Amino acid sequence: MLIEFSVSNFRSFRERQTFSMVAAPRLRKRENVFSPIVQGEKLPDLLKVAAIYGPNASGKSNLLKALQAVKLIAASKPTEPRLSVIKPFRFDSKLASQPSKFELNFIVKEQRYQFNLSVTADRIIEERLIAFPRGKETLLYERRHSENGEQYEFGKELEGGKDLHETWRKLTGPRTLFISQAVANSSEELNQLRMPSQWLSEGVFIVDDGMDSLTEASQEVAKKSPSLANEIASFLQEVDVPVTSLRFDPVPGSQSGSAAHGSDGLVSGGLLSFASGGSKTTLTHKTALGEADFGLDEESEGTKGLIGFWLPWSLFEHKETFFRVLAVDELDSSLHPEIVANLVRKHLQFDQPIQLIFTTHDTHLMDTKLLRRDQIWLTERDRNGATQLRSIHEFDGRESEDVEKRYYEGRYRGLPVLRKS
Repeated sequence: MLIEFSVSNFRSFRERQTFSMVAAPRLRKRENVFSPIVQGEKLPDLLKVAAIYGPNASGKSNLLKALQAVKLIAASKPTEPRLSVIKPFRFDSKLASQPSKFELNFIVKEQRYQFNLSVTADRIIEERLIAFPRGKETLLYERRHSENGEQYEFGKELEGGKDLHETWRKLTGPRTLFISQAVANSSEELNQLRMPSQWLSEGVFIVDDGMDSLTEASQEVAKKSPSLANEIASFLQEVDVPVTSLRFDPVPGSQSGSAAHGSDGLVSGGLLSFASGGSKTTLTHKTALGEADFGLDEESEGTKGLIGFWLPWSLFEHKETFFRVLAVDELDSSLHPEIVANLVRKHLQFDQPIQLIFTTHDTHLMDTKLLRRDQIWLTERDRNGATQLRSIHEFDGRESEDVEKRYYEGRYRGLPVLRKS
């Protein structure tokens, strides 16, 4: 689970901005939060859902891109580093050569961690992992690059021993994360770094490039089992799309798609990528007059997107799935506001500790009957073009106030400034 995420000098983020999933105390709607289970310490409740609003080009998407940058760097192979995703803040020339900085506080397997990363498009500048066994801050390792070269500090609690630590250090290149290299060169018995490393690369499922990839992946997964195709149909019916069944007919002369990350398709973390082709998807619609078949190309963009959304929601129900955070850019794209509200409500009803973070322009969700004040976040550009990020709970107001109305009145800022012609 994600506790907090901070970013600075990345895309539209100049100064350090912090996004938090920590629930504010004394607010109602307890069903919107959960109590994280952490060995040896009592943490505040965490939010199940957070919605991020703001004008176009205010930095909403860049917050998810920042999460994605850490994820891609952590998931990249030592031989294929992905530092090209690093883009510093452009309006301040002094920051052009300075590193982008990220900090993640998260929980995995009932253990709390803090991971710090300072990185340019050329190399890792700083990297640090801290664990909190029984609530006690414990440095596992720290790596710094300076004019004097690479400097490492290994914590007393880091498993493996001095000789292995030195081997890991020698294997770690300037563009590679130490934690990734250490895990790649560890035996199965060494698990201390494996869990946080896996969370960094797989713990957050990010959808930031439209729904095409997920829609394709959902179809490939459903092809393997009629029961999964029925699940998609049921999912669509829950949001008033009258699809009773899905059918996948082979296309003569084409090869069936195959999973890029596994044979069963139920792969945690990242966007699932499948080879296209192999079959034609047909959806059967039922009305009072009878049934009719439609090809996927005849369906609306909203229906195609919903087919894609089924996949991460389905994966949440599989205990072997590693990720527990779903981050979606423009959740409301091509969807009716009531359908979006239904998806959010469905997520809040999960009895598992899972989190949904999404950007949106749909102010229909600014409803305190659905979301708490601390679940609604705003982005806006300051005079320097830098993103400022804050929760509505930081503004004075009553818990039951009309948040949408006050938002359009400018009480929370975060509105576009339109020039009159």
